[in-house]
Amino acid sequence: MLTRSFPPDLVDEVVAGEGRREQRSRLLPARMVVYYVMALALFASDSYEEVMRRLVQGLAWTARWQGTWRVPSSPAISKARARLGPGVLAALFDRACVPVAAPDTPGAFYRSWRLVAVDGTTFDVPDEEGNAARFGKPSNDQGPGAFPQVRLVALAECGTHAVFAAAMDGIGVGEQELLRRLLPKLGPGMLLVADRNFLGYDLWEAAAATGADLLWRAKSDTRLPVVTELPDGSYLSYLVKPRTRGRGKRIAVRVVEYTLQASESEHPHKAGEVYRLVTTILDPDTAAAADLAQTYAQRWEIESVFDEIRTHQLDARPVLRSRDPDGVEQEIWGILLLHHAIRDLIHTSAAGAGIDPDRVSFTRALRAARRQVSYQAGLSPLRPAPRPPRRRH
Repeated sequence: MLTRSFPPDLVDEVVAGEGRREQRSRLLPARMVVYYVMALALFASDSYEEVMRRLVQGLAWTARWQGTWRVPSSPAISKARARLGPGVLAALFDRACVPVAAPDTPGAFYRSWRLVAVDGTTFDVPDEEGNAARFGKPSNDQGPGAFPQVRLVALAECGTHAVFAAAMDGIGVGEQELLRRLLPKLGPGMLLVADRNFLGYDLWEAAAATGADLLWRAKSDTRLPVVTELPDGSYLSYLVKPRTRGRGKRIAVRVVEYTLQASESEHPHKAGEVYRLVTTILDPDTAAAADLAQTYAQRWEIESVFDEIRTHQLDARPVLRSRDPDGVEQEIWGILLLHHAIRDLIHTSAAGAGIDPDRVSFTRALRAARRQVSYQAGLSPLRPAPRPPRRRH
């Protein structure tokens, strides 16, 4: 599964591009460590050495691997990870993790728009001095939290749950700033759905400039005056640049307002809540208000993405395993790479069977990957696979 999504030649190219190609033969060459970091995300509850055993045990009896190889110690594995650094995994994610939905993928498009959702989450990391200095700790009236935290913001396809862009930083960096770093991954033909935490004049202007269309929820205190009422019940309004007096700079938007009914909500406690959606799609004939309200519900798909990662892929592990900042970032990139590989495989399998990817269980796919990786290893940690001898006829 890993070599299908991330072919060895691509991994080698990225390693070389990041200047991490080894100068001498090592027990743990860079290519091997890249796959190993992804395997850490696959076997989140296992020790360093046990993950290595799982990754290479199938090689002992296949023709792909001639010779003996001993499992390195945990300190040796940690040193190999440190030599690799986080940049290789980040560059591999940037190269290989792209939107995967086809035009006929169920739930992936609204009319001509590819549905994309953005949201953020946090990861607790070990309480080490370096982690605390790099990422910081959350705090409240009771004082600082027990663990440093990394904040992550991601873009994911709603129809496939494939994460194709991500940015991370310390807990003191807000989600809006992290979304700014992801804007180059947006473009025409996308409809970005976002919760009310993201709406603001400057960020909206920057996101709209990518060519993507936007459908974001507004907070209850956001000023959205009615300029023109439209036949479908929506209305034209504008966002005003903050800290401007009189005729400040404005951006024209369209507002869709509705009340959530209990029968329509997966969260009954939200019944009766008023939603206000702001969109760049100004023409109601292009996208009716009722359609946009229904489309906004797709935002919850990214909540499912984070649940897949945190609850299932990481076995509900409360704290990541890496004890230094570079290791933490490398580990998170490995987690995202593995998730994309599983989701891409689910999409391909569902397309072949003619079904919605949502009908394929992520947990079952994850378990299948864990079963298969041990005895279908596809690469040697030491040398390329030998070519089979030619048959004589």
